[in-house]
Amino acid sequence: MEELTKTEERVMQVLWRLKKCFIKDLIDALPDDPKPPYNTISSVVRLLEKKGYVAFKAYGKTHEYFPAISKSDYRKASFKKVFSGYFDNSAESLFSFMLKEEKLSEEDLDKIKAIINKNEEK
Repeated sequence: MEELTKTEERVMQVLWRLKKCFIKDLIDALPDDPKPPYNTISSVVRLLEKKGYVAFKAYGKTHEYFPAISKSDYRKASFKKVFSGYFDNSAESLFSFMLKEEKLSEEDLDKIKAIINKNEEK
């Protein structure tokens, strides 16, 4: 799975939320102010289509776009890259980082403990 630029990822986040849309709908849903030009977003969507992230249904010259890859699949692939590249595939290293850098709350820690306990029971 080819890595996305920040702009491509922002566009995909909106597309995953909308499920399907035309370029105008996508621009309207972007949080940017001022809104980016139509041609810019159209170019980004075409690049995403070439990368295999987006598909479309044509209505004459108009195209309705939709994700070709689920957000879940993208999240898994992205996490695997981060986990192996920055944490050397070490869960201990990952959790140590989270505890030091993310300042997890007691509630977060309790939820993590519950997940670990649930997996140990299996």
